[in-house]
Amino acid sequence: MSLAVKFDNVVKNYPNVQALKGVSFDVEEGAFFGLLGPNGAGKSTLINAMSGLVLADSGQIKVQGFDVVSDYRTTRRALGLVPQELIADPFFTIRELLELQSGYFGLKGQVQRNWIDELLQRLALSEKAGANTNELSGGMKRRVLIAMALVHKPRVIVLDEPTAGVDVDLRRTLWDFTKELHQQGHTVILTTHYLEEAEALCDKVAILNKGQVQAIDDTQALLSKHPYRYLKVKVANPEASLVGPLQKLVVDKEPSGYVFQVDKNSSMTQAMAWMEQSGLEVVDVSSRDATLEEVFLDLTSAEVSADV
Repeated sequence: MSLAVKFDNVVKNYPNVQALKGVSFDVEEGAFFGLLGPNGAGKSTLINAMSGLVLADSGQIKVQGFDVVSDYRTTRRALGLVPQELIADPFFTIRELLELQSGYFGLKGQVQRNWIDELLQRLALSEKAGANTNELSGGMKRRVLIAMALVHKPRVIVLDEPTAGVDVDLRRTLWDFTKELHQQGHTVILTTHYLEEAEALCDKVAILNKGQVQAIDDTQALLSKHPYRYLKVKVANPEASLVGPLQKLVVDKEPSGYVFQVDKNSSMTQAMAWMEQSGLEVVDVSSRDATLEEVFLDLTSAEVSADV
């Protein structure tokens, strides 16, 4: 399969920190790819290096087969970036901003005006098309950023924390539109701290931590490799004291029971025996695999613990 983006041993140093420590991975054409990691992991630095906002110290990044440094015009045309920072431009209306952005890529004419109209309509900005951005709410400004990133119809769409601090309606609008673009063949790269979104949307994820790739795999494969499963146990006597071995398995205490983390290689019979020893009056038991958030926390917490 052809590649939309290739990161090859990318290194970036700042005076007091090494932001990227030789990052290498591929994003396949047409993928919905999640780039995850805690704050300071290097996600934004990597995205900025791909987009030309930061120059890597060494390594190579290719977009659609073209080097982002030597073939920057081609790669800029192929990319559409929705950054974290909100837009603030007091001089131009939203429509004028989109027309200017189109002009940077040499796009004009009725076909382009029709696309701008569609973006305004799909992102619920039509009524604000004549307004300046300083008249808009934070959620509206986020919509303008999305429209600006899509105005030149890029093959690769990069969403850097696009739903941070936005309301539920905008989040639903954004994901519906993004899924349509993905179905049309666009490659989508998403960074988010809402890991349930990444689990629902992304077919593949990479987890960065401290400038290095901690894990990369198909989302479902990554979840299946997780060494634990989770037992949600509803009990009639949640005030009962748990025996020591069972207490160590608790990951969440709920008003009506517990959630236990159990090694996949161990017997559930043993956990049930400890429940009986604890005198728990079990009403209901359900088992599930790990969520992406639990895999993420295990991977990143293990790395932090190893450094202490």
